Amino acid sequence: MTDRPWLMRTYAGHSTASQSNALFRRNLAKGQTGLSVAFDLPTQTGYDADHVLARGEVGRVGVPVGHLGDMRALFDGIPLERTNTSMTINATAMWLLALYVVVAEEQGADLRALTGTTQNDIIKEYLSRGTYVFPPGPSVRLTTDLIAYTVARMPKWNPVNVCSYHLQEAGATPVQEIAYALSTATTILDAVRDSGQVPPERMGEVVARISFFVNAGVRFVEEMCKMRAFARLWDRVALERYGITDPAQRRFRYGVQVNSLGLTEEQPENNIQRIVLEMLAVTLSRDARARAIQLPAWNEALGLPRPWDQQWSLRIQQVLAYESDLLEYGDLFQGSVVVAAKTEELTAGAEAEMAKIAGLGGMVPAVESGYLKARLVASHAARRARIEAGELKIVGVNCFEATEPSPLTANADTAVHHVDPAYERAVLADLDRWRRRRDEAPVRAALDRLRADAARPDVNLMDATLACARAGATTGEWAFALREVFGEYRAPTGVGAAPAGVASARELAAVREAAHATARELGAGRLRLLVGKPGLDGHSNGAEQIAVRARDAGFEVIYSGIRLTPAQIAAAAAAEDVHCVGLSILSGGHAELVPEVQWRLRQAGAGDIPVVVGGIIPPADAARLRAQGVAAVFTPRDFGLTAIVGRIVEVIRLAHQLPPWPAGQAVTTQPAAAATIEG
Repeated sequence: MTDRPWLMRTYAGHSTASQSNALFRRNLAKGQTGLSVAFDLPTQTGYDADHVLARGEVGRVGVPVGHLGDMRALFDGIPLERTNTSMTINATAMWLLALYVVVAEEQGADLRALTGTTQNDIIKEYLSRGTYVFPPGPSVRLTTDLIAYTVARMPKWNPVNVCSYHLQEAGATPVQEIAYALSTATTILDAVRDSGQVPPERMGEVVARISFFVNAGVRFVEEMCKMRAFARLWDRVALERYGITDPAQRRFRYGVQVNSLGLTEEQPENNIQRIVLEMLAVTLSRDARARAIQLPAWNEALGLPRPWDQQWSLRIQQVLAYESDLLEYGDLFQGSVVVAAKTEELTAGAEAEMAKIAGLGGMVPAVESGYLKARLVASHAARRARIEAGELKIVGVNCFEATEPSPLTANADTAVHHVDPAYERAVLADLDRWRRRRDEAPVRAALDRLRADAARPDVNLMDATLACARAGATTGEWAFALREVFGEYRAPTGVGAAPAGVASARELAAVREAAHATARELGAGRLRLLVGKPGLDGHSNGAEQIAVRARDAGFEVIYSGIRLTPAQIAAAAAAEDVHCVGLSILSGGHAELVPEVQWRLRQAGAGDIPVVVGGIIPPADAARLRAQGVAAVFTPRDFGLTAIVGRIVEVIRLAHQLPPWPAGQAVTTQPAAAATIEG
């Protein structure tokens, strides 16, 4: 009998709710079988569109949802009772699910029939994407309350999607990805069990509704074995730790987005074959096949994909599922000695790492101590060093670089989608209208109830959140009411505890010599570099790698982590008397945020400090930034970290009118050529 195809999704959303609704409808008409909603960064981090930190971020990397009206517009004409909707949302997952539930009720849907997923995995946000809001303890409570609510009232909904995808993007090895994801799952399940909100006899339903969202890289044999190891260990955890005797409830249910870390700006057409190979890792093995798949677009290292690019990725899935004979056979690797050995190796390694985390007291203490972040920063640094040394070959990047001009990128500025800044103004105007037209008294009463319930750890917060949604509260109002009770949190950066890099000793020594000499010429003990992440972009991997490499090259590095305003960055640069400011922005907000940082520096009397920028920045934008006085722009094309740090030394020398180092020569002979300050 032929198996049913997996659920096919495209991660989508941008500009406004109505624009995203039109995109959803087009994707469904093309044969997509489920929705995967991308929310913008203000929505993910609990800010309204008019908050100072939201400037330049509205509608960039996802759809802005600021209130119930936006959620209505997002799903207008889409029957939620017949739609499987995945929502990539974590810190504000409870709020977005509440808005979704109210819209479903307005459509007349039976909540017990709703199918879909809220990612709702806050723990990995402290380690990778950075869209956390509250401290770990209260955040786990929100996750627990949402799970308990859905088990009671939405039995077909997946209330948590334990996400190791972003851990791999942050540098996790396959062993770390398995160990950290399963340790997160046990942390959440323990919290649900210990909360007393779910009767012991119903814990099997909780386990059965937990799903996973996994990354698949291009080493597809290893990745396939990783999925088999995941399934084996999850079955063991469910049986031995929670006593789940029903094999169906112990099944490892997972969805996949294949790796974006390996997508390249150089020869981006090669990304198509990378995506295909990565998809095979999670489809070839029937016993460990993904239940849902979404593929990135070939041009995501260049910018925001266009609808046509997303269609291409959807068609890749459809060709495999409907044209090939893959689904007609059982597991192709049953009995394979190679696969069995690799699976056992990954299983044993993951169990050992899980034991270390348990020894620290579990995932929350391991996050708070900085242990996990330091491990990821170190793993990512080791991978980057292998690329720089040529040990890990990336076609078109550090080998086989000769190429014909690509017709796909003949006009680089039309090869990606551009979000019109007018959409941000439209969202702000809509938010203002929403506030003016609503009845304020019910909103105030609902928010007061939310604050009161949050102060009582024995109360499930979902009912109070639903009351806020129905009353017309906004995303920022809901989140700030909880901030008043829970406080905010800044996670460890992992930079200070990261070991010294393993870059080319000769190249690093040359840059270190130049940095020390430049510091002496300027009368400074060491060159000081401020690495800043303005706005809400939490992808800090590249910023952390630059900070570590600059430290190893003799710089004093000032790096306070993510989510800073331009004013805070400029004030810190002036107070620390730094020699250079390096800004990292992946969200597309560079056009707004970089000029504001420059203006703030001038206002602080520090306008002579050179600014360099890294991110996914189209060529035309890069040219504009340089014309505005940015000293250097780095994009995913720039993968030599030591070379980049050497370039920063050159920028500092030029800013202080010092001759090149050494006279007439560049600091480093290697090209600053992938993800750099951008993450």
